[in-house]
Amino acid sequence: MANGGPVQHGFPHLQTVRASITALYRRLSYDTIQTFATSVAPADVAFCDTDDLYLGAQRVARELVRHYRLPDARLIVGFREMTHAANVELAAGPEYFVELNDRFRTHRRDIGAALAHEVMHVYLHRLGLSFPGTRDNEILTDTATTYLGAGWLLLDAYREDAASSQKLGYLTPEEFGYVLAKRALVFAEDPSVWFTSPQAYTAYVKGLAEARRDEQQPPLTAAGWAGRRRYARDRRHAQDHGAGAGAAARAGARPGVPYAFTPDGRGPLRVSFPCPTCQQRIRVPVRGRVRARCGLCRTVLECDT
Repeated sequence: MANGGPVQHGFPHLQTVRASITALYRRLSYDTIQTFATSVAPADVAFCDTDDLYLGAQRVARELVRHYRLPDARLIVGFREMTHAANVELAAGPEYFVELNDRFRTHRRDIGAALAHEVMHVYLHRLGLSFPGTRDNEILTDTATTYLGAGWLLLDAYREDAASSQKLGYLTPEEFGYVLAKRALVFAEDPSVWFTSPQAYTAYVKGLAEARRDEQQPPLTAAGWAGRRRYARDRRHAQDHGAGAGAAARAGARPGVPYAFTPDGRGPLRVSFPCPTCQQRIRVPVRGRVRARCGLCRTVLECDT
C-alpha cells in the first residue's frame, strides 16, 4: 500500500498481467468468465462513516463472497497496525480471517477495495491457481480481481496530489486501467462512471489506449499503416530466407513485434501472434485474408497475413 510515498506509473508488469489473463481463461474457461459479466455495483460495497465499522466490513465481505460465488466461505474481518493494506489467512476454510490495516478505520470508503483483493486470494486458493513468487502471484491476484468485476474498486482507491498519495494493490494505476479496459471491451462495460477519483479516470484512459493497441497489431486487419509495412517486410524476409529458428527469433524478439513466423513442414509459412482478448498465441497460415477464432476465449479475429 503506497501511503504518502511515491506511486509507480506506466506498464512495468504488463507481461505478467497478460500471462495472468491467459491463466484465468485456461483455468476458468470461457463459459465461467462470462458469468462475471456484471461488475460489483457501487451501492453494494458502499461504506458510510456512520456505519458500524465491524458490521459494515462484514457486510462488504459477504457481498464480495457472493460476487465471486463462494457461498460456503465465511470471512471474519479484523483491524490491526501493519505495513500492507490487508492480509488473509489461507486455511482450509470455510472460515477465513482477514486483517485490514488500521488506516481503514478512518478511510472506510476504501474497505471494499482492500477486501476485493483479499477475497480473490481465497478464490484463487480454492481454484489452485497461483504463480511462483510473491510478486507475480500478487499481480495475478490484482489482475483476476479486476478482470472478474471488482478491481475498479482498487483503481478508484488511487488518489494522488502534491501533498499526499494512496494506492492499493501491486499493479500501477495504468495497469489497473489496462485490465479494466480489457474487461470493458469484452463485456461492453464502461467502468469510468463509477470512479470518484479523477486520477483513476486518467489512469483508465491510458490503460484503455494500451488495450486498444493490442487490437491494432499485425497481422490483424485493424493494424495501422506502419505496422502493416513492417509486417510485410518481415514476411518477405521469412519467405526469402526461410522461417527457421533464427528468422522466427528476428521477427518476434524485437520490442513491439508480437508476431513470429514459423515453418510448417512442407506446408505454407505460418505466423503466430497473441490473441488481443486472452493473449493466448494463435497460429495461422500466411495466405492473405484469414478469419481465425481463438480456441480459448472464442474471439473471432480478422487477419491479413
